[in-house]
Amino acid sequence: MSSILNADLHCHSVVSDGTLTPEELALRAHGKGVELWSLTDHDELGGQQRAAAAARALGMKYLTGTEISVTFIGKTVHIVGLGFDANDAALREGLVQTRGGRGQRAQEMAASLAQIGIRGAYEGALKYAGNHELISRTHFARFLVEVGACKDTNEVFRKYLTEGKPGFVAHRWASLKDAVTWITQAGGVAVIAHPARYGFTANEEYALFTEFKLHGGQGVEVVTGSHTAAEYQTYANMAREFELAASRGSDFHSPNESHTELGTLPHLPGNLTPVWELLTERIQG
Repeated sequence: MSSILNADLHCHSVVSDGTLTPEELALRAHGKGVELWSLTDHDELGGQQRAAAAARALGMKYLTGTEISVTFIGKTVHIVGLGFDANDAALREGLVQTRGGRGQRAQEMAASLAQIGIRGAYEGALKYAGNHELISRTHFARFLVEVGACKDTNEVFRKYLTEGKPGFVAHRWASLKDAVTWITQAGGVAVIAHPARYGFTANEEYALFTEFKLHGGQGVEVVTGSHTAAEYQTYANMAREFELAASRGSDFHSPNESHTELGTLPHLPGNLTPVWELLTERIQG
C-alpha cells in the first residue's frame, strides 16, 4: 500500500467522546473516500466489532484502534494503538484500569465548576456521555455550551477545564511504558498522537520520542487534524530521525465541532514509511 492511500487512522465515536455511532462514522468516512479506516476511541474497545463490520460492509479496509491516555512528565499524552488483537487480555485489563479514574475526576470537575456558580455539571455532562465510564472534559464542554456559559466548545477550553482554569482536575493515567507495552504485546503498533499539541519544550519532546522508542513504539502521527502544514514537515523530520513510521488521521469527533473532516487531510510527505506498511497482515477486509 502506498503513502498516497487515503487512510484515516484516528477518530472517535459515541463509545468515547464523539457524537456519531461507529456505523455513522464508517458511512461518513466511506463517503469522503477513505480507503483504510480505524476507530480509535479513548481507552476503550467497545466499538471495534461494530466499526469493523460496518467498514467491511462498505468495502473499506479496517485496522483495530484505540487512543490511550498516558501521563508523561506531568502532562497528558495520547498514544494511538493500531492493528492489535482486540481480545488481548492484558490490553483490555489495562484499559479498564485507565478508565477507572474518570468517574472520580468528573465529580471533582463538577465540584470545581459549582464553586463558581455552575451547578449540575456532572449530571449535565453525563447526558452527553454515551459510555458513562468515559465521561471526559469534552462532555463537560458540551454541557457548558448548552447552559450558555460559552458559545462553543473552543471557547470552553479557553475559559474552563484547562490547567489554571475552573473545572480543571489533573488525572494520572497509564505510564508511557504501560501503554506501548499493552499495544505491542497485543500485536499492534503504538503511535504518538498529534505531538504538536502537548506544548513540550524541545528537550521534553526529545525525551518523549526517545522513551517511546525505547519501550517499542514504532509510529508518530505526522498528518493530523490539529497540525499545521509546517508541523507536518517538523514531525516528518522527527519520524525520519527516530526511524518511526508515519500515521495520518483527522481526529474527527463531531460534524459540528471538528475542524478537520474524515479523509480530507493531505497525503503523508514523501520519504516516510506509512504505518500501514507495518500492519499489512493485520488489515481487515
